[in-house]
Amino acid sequence: MTESVVLDDVDRGLLHALQLDGRIPFARVAEVLGVAETTVARRYKRLRSVAGLRVVGAVNGVLFGRSAWTLRLRCTPDVALPLARALAKRPDVSWVHVMSGGAEISCHAQLPPGEETLLLEKLPRAGRVLGVSAHSVLAAFTLPSDWSGLHWLDPVQVSGLRPVEPSVAQVEVDDTDEALLELLAVDGRMSYAELAGRAALSESTVRRRLDILRHNGVVSYQVDVPPSVLGYGIQARLWMTVPPHALTDVGRRLAEHAATSFVAATTGPTNLVAVVACRDSGGLYRYLTEKVGALREITSLETAVLMRTVKQG
Repeated sequence: MTESVVLDDVDRGLLHALQLDGRIPFARVAEVLGVAETTVARRYKRLRSVAGLRVVGAVNGVLFGRSAWTLRLRCTPDVALPLARALAKRPDVSWVHVMSGGAEISCHAQLPPGEETLLLEKLPRAGRVLGVSAHSVLAAFTLPSDWSGLHWLDPVQVSGLRPVEPSVAQVEVDDTDEALLELLAVDGRMSYAELAGRAALSESTVRRRLDILRHNGVVSYQVDVPPSVLGYGIQARLWMTVPPHALTDVGRRLAEHAATSFVAATTGPTNLVAVVACRDSGGLYRYLTEKVGALREITSLETAVLMRTVKQG
């Protein structure tokens, strides 16, 4: 069980380093942490096997005209898990959660141009789906890849590990690139040699193409670890309504909270969504009453506890 994993300073430092750069060489991490490279490699292997740690290559769909959506489905409890698993099989769907005692599902989708309605049209017809609420993501104030729950290193250590920011420019992606991206979506730290072997390319070609894709913002390497491993026993999704004139300010203030791993402005019956992680139900209560309650511009709030994560990242 991931909840029983005990993390020390090396583990936490490694997780923070991977958040900064998912493909960072273990030698650099070891130098900053003051331990042997073999120790870092061993800890990474342990966290993968017993804590559910993954590093994945995430494609920036915006560069290819994809639109981001967050979906909320109400359903009967008997169909929630099978439907969540079916959604999780789609490559364009991520962060699939079963909520509210099995009566709701939430997920995110990146849909290509012209296909925005295909998934949305199919969902209400699925058996025992009682309702679908689709929210187009207009602006993200913080993302899971930036979550402060992983922060552990001091500013000097961070400066020694942070990668160069990508230029985020348009770049042509061919079949070879797509094959590499598919492999990285499974394991973002797959070695150049293994990538070359699986994609039937030379190692030098793999290095060159990945450098180009990363430099131009096509792919980023993100760390994915269950919050329970870090001591956060409860997660919840919040849907809020805020007057348009205050939306940006409230979104930015929520993003500054240590509990929030995702905050975004959306379309739909509510216009602000967030995901929070707290130590326990008491911590969630205090967060809602003290932190969220202090934001007077929020005129309505719905909360659903995440009961099960079917797909993460």
